[in-house]
Amino acid sequence: MMNKEPKGLEGLFPYLEAELHLEPSSTVITQFKGGYSNLTYLITSPEGEFVLRRPPLGLKISKAHDMVREFMVLEALERAGYTKIPKPILVCEDESLIGVPFFIMEKVNGLILRNKIPEGMDLDSDFFVKLSMYSLDGLLALHQLELSSSGLLALGKPEGYVERQVIGWSDRYFNAKTDEIPEMEKVSDWLKENMPAKENVGFIHNDYKYDNLVLAGPDNPEIKAVLDWEMATVGDPLMDLGTSLAYWAEEGDPDILKMFNLTYPKGNMKRAEVIEYYAQNSRLDLSDMLFYYVFGVFKVGVIAQQIYKRYSLGFAQDPRFAALIHVVKACGTTAMKSILTHKI
Repeated sequence: MMNKEPKGLEGLFPYLEAELHLEPSSTVITQFKGGYSNLTYLITSPEGEFVLRRPPLGLKISKAHDMVREFMVLEALERAGYTKIPKPILVCEDESLIGVPFFIMEKVNGLILRNKIPEGMDLDSDFFVKLSMYSLDGLLALHQLELSSSGLLALGKPEGYVERQVIGWSDRYFNAKTDEIPEMEKVSDWLKENMPAKENVGFIHNDYKYDNLVLAGPDNPEIKAVLDWEMATVGDPLMDLGTSLAYWAEEGDPDILKMFNLTYPKGNMKRAEVIEYYAQNSRLDLSDMLFYYVFGVFKVGVIAQQIYKRYSLGFAQDPRFAALIHVVKACGTTAMKSILTHKI
């Protein structure tokens, strides 16, 4: 879905004409709906279709929304031979055009699954059996990429990654705090006290879930491209797997935690099966997966808290954001339940 005639993009048309030879009078820019963070636009012209990404509106933009860096990630992934990405085309650091840096990439056509099966589309259990497998194969391939010659290694600091993430996300929670949610604070303390001694190194996406995958279509769940590389870096692949597991909702999970990933219909792997599949196809030791899963759930809660804070301050008007405080609470409850039961 798209919103027509987004404001503040008038300065783009001369740039698009100069760089991509797109005639302003026949070029149309529309905004995609559905995201909670960076803003994404479709550029349509007789010369083709392109996608533009820019940071969100509101508070000072953090490194997580660095458009120049995300463009560099896509370029490095190309060099590393990771083919399931949209081709990066242009990056612009000149803030005089639309007020922020942005980049342009190719438009990859296909099916993107949001939080419910599209109306009129019949996706059977066999579709989700295959999608589960294909999505994990894609994650495993990413985690096993060569890092040095591609330039991927320069995009992160793997040493001490787990500790930095635990401390960093805990700080982000308290900086964005609006409500008293004791469970989130207890989880923060538990994570600081239970960090695994061993760290692994690989390139990680940090937001790998179904709605960031472009699929071939309703009859074929093969992955054509992975989207939203804004948080990608070099770090511990099991932290990435933990985040994906946090989004991997099952039928019995709280309804509000099913809003991010269509992993609960019949045919999808359960979280335990995801862990088993990953373990069978990786050399990594998954004995501390409880920590990585709890961290993932905590991080999802913090992301929701940050967006809710922007909404509460009036920087974002999307009515969906009002419900995100309930996501934070559900994440705190879910993470504490896993800690107490030792179950993922």
